Amino acid sequence: MTTTEATAPISPPAETAPPQKITGLQKRVLLGGSIGQFIEFYDFTLYGLTAVIFSQLFFPSSDPILALLATFATFGVAFVIRPLGGLFFGALGDKIGRRKVLAITLLAIGTATACMGLLPTFDQIGVWAPLLLLLLRLVQGFSAGGESVGAPSFVFEHAPINRRGLWLNITIAATALPSVFAGTMILILSQSMSDESFTAWGWRLPFLLALPLALFGVWIRSKTSESKSFTDAQATRTKEFSPVRESFRENKLRMVQVIFVMGLTAMGFYFLSAYFVAYVQTTGNLSREQSLLANAAALALYAVLLPIGGRIGDRVGRKPMLIAGSAAIAIVAIPSFMLVTSGSLPLALLGQMLFVIPLCIYGGGCYTLFVEIFTTRTRFTSAAVSYNLGYAIFGGTAPLVGTALVASSGVAFAPGFYMAGAAVIVFLLVTLTKVPETRGRLG
Repeated sequence: MTTTEATAPISPPAETAPPQKITGLQKRVLLGGSIGQFIEFYDFTLYGLTAVIFSQLFFPSSDPILALLATFATFGVAFVIRPLGGLFFGALGDKIGRRKVLAITLLAIGTATACMGLLPTFDQIGVWAPLLLLLLRLVQGFSAGGESVGAPSFVFEHAPINRRGLWLNITIAATALPSVFAGTMILILSQSMSDESFTAWGWRLPFLLALPLALFGVWIRSKTSESKSFTDAQATRTKEFSPVRESFRENKLRMVQVIFVMGLTAMGFYFLSAYFVAYVQTTGNLSREQSLLANAAALALYAVLLPIGGRIGDRVGRKPMLIAGSAAIAIVAIPSFMLVTSGSLPLALLGQMLFVIPLCIYGGGCYTLFVEIFTTRTRFTSAAVSYNLGYAIFGGTAPLVGTALVASSGVAFAPGFYMAGAAVIVFLLVTLTKVPETRGRLG
C-alpha cells in the first residue's frame, strides 16, 4: 500500500523539535549537494554571461537584437528538454538511489560544457556551429533535469527536520555563486587581454574548466551514502513499483502547484543570473565590465540572503514566505527594472539588489516546499517533473521573453510588467488553491 501526500504524517513545529546532532555524513551530503549545484549552475550561467559573444560568433546578423534573440532561444531550448531529463533521472533515482544518478548527471553536464568551449564558430564551419551548440545545450538541459532536483532531494532526506529550510537554501544559494565566480573570471579575462583575443579564444577558458570541476564534484559525492528514509522506502517497495505511474496518480494537484510556485522563482532567478548582464549592456548602455560587476554584486547578495530566508521559513513555515515573497515581487519588479535600465551603474546595481530581496523572501518557502510536499517513495520523480516544467515554461523563456518585450514595445523596463504579473498570479494560486503548509512533514 502506498502513502500519499494527503496522509503523510506531520511532526511537531520545527521550532519546538528537539535539537539533533549533525553527523559527518550529513555534513558531507550538504557539501556534496552544494558543490553539485554550484557546478550545474556554473555550466548553465556561463552561456547567459557570454550571450553577447555567442550572438556574434554563432548567430551572425546585421541586427544585433535578432542575433541576441537567437542566442536566448538556444538558451531556452535546454529548458524545454529539462522535464524529460527530470522524468528519466527522477524515475531512475527513485528506483536505484539518488547518489548514482547524481554522478551521471554531473559528469554529463560538465562534459557538454567543456565541449562548448571547443566549438568552432559560424565563420569556421557555417551552420554546423549553431547546430552543435544546440546539441550541447540539449545535453546540458537533459542532465540538469536530474541534477537540479536530485541534489536538493538528497540533502533534504539527510537534513535535520528543524533545519530543512536552512540546509536546502544553503544548497540552492550555491546556484548564485557560479555567476559571481564566472562573472569575475570573465571580467578578469576581458580586462587582461584585448577585445580581439577575448572574442577569439579568451571566452573559452571558463567553459573548459567545467570538466575538472565536475570530476571534483563526483569525488566529493562518492564519500556519501543514501539516507535511511530512502533505504526504508526502497525496502518496502513491490516489484511492480513504478515511480512515474505513482507520481501522476497520487500527486497531480501538488505537481501543478509546484510548477507555478517554482516557475516564479525560476523566472526571477534567470532574469537575474542569465538576462541582466546582456540586458544592461544592450538596453541600459553600460559596458560589459560594468554589467558584470553589478550582476556579480547582486548575486553575491542573493547567496547571503537566501539561507536567511530558509531559516526564517523553518520558524514561520513555508506558506507565509510564499505569500509575502510573491506580494513583494509584484510590488518591486517594475521599479527594479526601471533602475536596471537607467544607464547609471549605481542605479543598475541598486535595481538588481532591490530585486534580490523579495526573491530571497519567496525562496525561503519555495525551495523547501517543492521537495517537502512529496513523500520519499516518489519524491525525485514528482519534484523533478514539476520543478523542471516550471523552469522550462517560465525560467528558460525569461531572457527570450524579456528581449522580445523590449524590442516590440520600445519600453526598456517592459519585462518588469511580465515579472509583476506572474507574481500576482502565483500569489493568488498560493492563497486560493490550498497549497499546504509542509514544515515538519515526515514520510
